[in-house]
Amino acid sequence: MKKIFLTVALCLGVAGLYAQTGSIERVLKSIEQNNRELRAGEEAVRAEKLEVRNENNLEDPSVSYSRKFGEEDGIGPEMELEVSQGIDFPTLYAQRRAYGKLQGRALDLQHAVLRRDILLRAKELCLDLIRLNRLQDLYALRLKNAEELNVLFEKRLKEGDANILEVNKVKMELMNVRAAMAENGADHRTALQNLLAMNGNMPLEFNETVYPLAPELKSLDAVRDEVFGSDYGLRQAEAGSEAARKLVTVNKHGWLPKLEVGYGREGGKGEMLNGFIVGVSVPLFNNRGKVKAARARQLSAELEQEQAAQQLEADVQSLFNEAVSLRQSIQAYDTDLMTRTLDALKQAVESGQLSVIDYFTEAETVYANQERLADLENRFQKAVARLYKNSL
Repeated sequence: MKKIFLTVALCLGVAGLYAQTGSIERVLKSIEQNNRELRAGEEAVRAEKLEVRNENNLEDPSVSYSRKFGEEDGIGPEMELEVSQGIDFPTLYAQRRAYGKLQGRALDLQHAVLRRDILLRAKELCLDLIRLNRLQDLYALRLKNAEELNVLFEKRLKEGDANILEVNKVKMELMNVRAAMAENGADHRTALQNLLAMNGNMPLEFNETVYPLAPELKSLDAVRDEVFGSDYGLRQAEAGSEAARKLVTVNKHGWLPKLEVGYGREGGKGEMLNGFIVGVSVPLFNNRGKVKAARARQLSAELEQEQAAQQLEADVQSLFNEAVSLRQSIQAYDTDLMTRTLDALKQAVESGQLSVIDYFTEAETVYANQERLADLENRFQKAVARLYKNSL
């Protein structure tokens, strides 16, 4: 009896009945390990970091050797060997190294945004599966009631206590419930297949019917401060803007002269000369336009940072208001009343106090409210998940 009551309570969506089961967390951990898009993102970030680091490497050394032959000896050196190494101005290496660290941080945050968004999509699929599982249980109860009424009214029809219209009305309910169960099952298979695809098509089960415990919604200001302090997208935009500013400094240092040092050896028969090579290269053409381009990138990054903050502000307000409104709508539903009403209606029709047509007219209203409540709970959970997506 206790098990039946618990099943009914879950199917009817008792307000506030949420429990932290760990099932969603288990699924998200599996997807984090097996998701191909996430793995590709990691490799892309690693490649970009290496490219940034390689930009600060020394130039390749240069080695040249020449051997001259002629009809007369002693005219000039018969052999020349030069080994040289180009070196940027020392401060430029320090600036590039600092830029590399900032750019690496921006790339790490870029990957954090990708991970967050993938896990959010997976969590929303889990929430959809919970809704579909709850609806399937609800339809199962409706089907059980319809089958019992079908047996009852088939018997009454044979005994002359019911007419064919009543029997057909019960059969129509059976048809409608079975169709709803089939459609719900198809939606469930689609959502589960999408979840499996995110898990790299590795086996995964999810039969949960209880939503996770939703965080308490405090004031809008408190939620805004919490979100702004943890949002990966905003932090990525800030890191990108900081790296862009440093890139301007790097390109300004690019106007400093390059140095070239090396060793030279030349000579002919009986005489060899050794010495050092020192040179300076002034970047009159190579660095032209790079500072302007870097400043344009800086401006673009700063505008993106402002846009990210404005969009985040709008999203927080919208999701907070939506979540509060949905929670109020959920609390307006009296699930106990709906349960008692269905029980009373069934007893009345079974005892002959209510016609089948009147029964289903009243019951349909309750069934519609139950499905509406299931939708509201799902939308509420998704709104809260999006608000706190950076905690995934």
